Amino acid sequence: MEITYWIVAGLLGAFYLYAGGKKVVQSKEQLAPMMSWVDTIPMRVVRAIGAVEILGVIGLVLPPLTGVAPFLAVVAAAGFVVLQVLATGLHLSRGEAKDTGLNVTLIAVAAVVVWLATAW
Repeated sequence: MEITYWIVAGLLGAFYLYAGGKKVVQSKEQLAPMMSWVDTIPMRVVRAIGAVEILGVIGLVLPPLTGVAPFLAVVAAAGFVVLQVLATGLHLSRGEAKDTGLNVTLIAVAAVVVWLATAW
C-alpha cells in the first residue's frame, strides 16, 4: 500500500505542482490559452488557487515522509477532491461540459489517494 500511495500521490502532486506553479508565476495572458476561465476570475484569486495547490502538494508529501501528523495527507487529498468538484462546477456554469474530463479524472485520482492515505 505504501508504494502505491507514493506512486499515485507522486503523480497527483506532480500535476498540481506544475499547474499551481503556472498559476502563481504566469500572467493572465499566458494562462488564458490553457485555462480559459482565468478571464472571468480576478488574478489574485487565480494566484491563491495556485498557492493552495502547491500547499496541497506539500501536504501530500511532507507529513507521510516525516511521520509528523500523517493525517494531513488525507486532508490534502480531500482538499484536491473539493477543489476539482468546484472546478467542475465552474466549467459547467460556463457551458464547458466538454472540458470536465480532466476534472473528473483528478477527482478520481485524489479520491484514490484519500483511500490509500487512510488504508496506509
